[in-house]
Amino acid sequence: MTKYKDLNKQYIAGKWVDGSDDSVIENINPFDESPINSYKGASKKDVDDAYNSAKKSAETWGNSLPKERIEIINKAISIIEARKEEIIAWLVKEAGSSIVKAEVEVQITLGIMRESASFPTRTHGFIFDSLTPGKESRAYRKPLGVIGIISPWNFPLNLSMRSIAPALATGNTIVLKPSSQTPVTGAVLAAKIFEEAGLPKGVFNVVVGRGSEIGDYFVQNSIPKLISFTGSTPVGRNIGKIAGEAIKKVALELGGNNVFIVMEDADIDQAVNAAVFGKFMHQGQICMSINRVLVHEKIGDEFVEKFVSKVKELKFGDPADKKNLIGPLIDHDQVERILKDIKESTAAGAVIKVGGKNKGNVLEPTVLDNVSNDMAIAKNEIFGPVAPIIRFSDEEEALEIANSVDFGLSGALFTRNVEKGLAFAKKVETGMIHINDQTVNDEPNAPFGGEKGSGLGRFNGDFILEEFTRLQWVTVQHEPRNYEPFA
Repeated sequence: MTKYKDLNKQYIAGKWVDGSDDSVIENINPFDESPINSYKGASKKDVDDAYNSAKKSAETWGNSLPKERIEIINKAISIIEARKEEIIAWLVKEAGSSIVKAEVEVQITLGIMRESASFPTRTHGFIFDSLTPGKESRAYRKPLGVIGIISPWNFPLNLSMRSIAPALATGNTIVLKPSSQTPVTGAVLAAKIFEEAGLPKGVFNVVVGRGSEIGDYFVQNSIPKLISFTGSTPVGRNIGKIAGEAIKKVALELGGNNVFIVMEDADIDQAVNAAVFGKFMHQGQICMSINRVLVHEKIGDEFVEKFVSKVKELKFGDPADKKNLIGPLIDHDQVERILKDIKESTAAGAVIKVGGKNKGNVLEPTVLDNVSNDMAIAKNEIFGPVAPIIRFSDEEEALEIANSVDFGLSGALFTRNVEKGLAFAKKVETGMIHINDQTVNDEPNAPFGGEKGSGLGRFNGDFILEEFTRLQWVTVQHEPRNYEPFA
């Protein structure tokens, strides 16, 4: 199978073209900062062309038979399976993914695609009993029409596909704007895959451009009926503001400051293993990553000793080397930002137990003890391989710390008393929480999304069906109705 070529183009109306903006987007390998490829950036005109293409194709695709949509999605699944090594190589090179993380990303991408392949025959309407004699009351479920998708750089393939596949399956057409840092894995590969799978031209469009140039306009354009965005909370708030003014739907999956709580009665060894995974998978660059580790003070020393011992075993460096589980951060700005928070926190009394240094864009896996909830490394979203440990004295304090931030995406807690843990978990202000597991969980049939500053809406399964479709109420008056006293 020949590898994909010409991956530095826009995909508009079924054609691979250069962007019409004067800007050039350089795609850089985050590990060694070597150039990968470059794009002529998309302009506002390109955005218009892409949305017009999607609008032109919307009616035909929306009326396509479920069988056609199912076959195309299943063909795309087969292509990904056949091109798995090619895709993994791109994730390593462009997103700084370790081999393990890239493997995981491909598998969860396939998971949501398989779930989406069932959507065309699960998109049901309703028949209601009417309150009016002789009337039949129905509700038809329809595609929204055109959906705009803005995806991030951390899990670019998966976090694009979790909107692409459900949108196409439910009869919508799409325009996708990937992060400028991962244009290939965030958009162009997906477009190539669906093109190869036989998706009609114009149904799937890609614009690669800087957010400063086309970001707001991508949302402001009058054609898309919904904007699906995954990314930072500040950007999400701006998108919500723009969309709200236009009475446009949004699905927003934003930042997280996720807690991992270890109760006094926890299985410490299992909690340590879970914490290492939930904190350091993909260098902590996951919206669900553990941000704060809360440990009961009576077991704090034992947990920290065992946790630090495990973290010291983690190998880091070139993500193309299979032995390395920790690769680079996406760019040097992220490294500097995190080092600044570490410096501020240690000045305030936090203690570095391991790590704290960088080589290029690779930041060593780091553990900070003696952290308080008001320190920079705790109150800010880290998005990197740093684990701040906060001691707590009782469950009331743990709950107060957990709910003290304007985020509520994911969480986890360890306890041997599951019922007590469940009662505690329900009090945590978060869209997702996992008992005796870690925070990084995503299953294609379960509701994925956050509360507070972590977003609006839910992805996956029946929940994304609600987001990506609309209902039209239609009644049929079979018998003459009495309109007295008017007639």
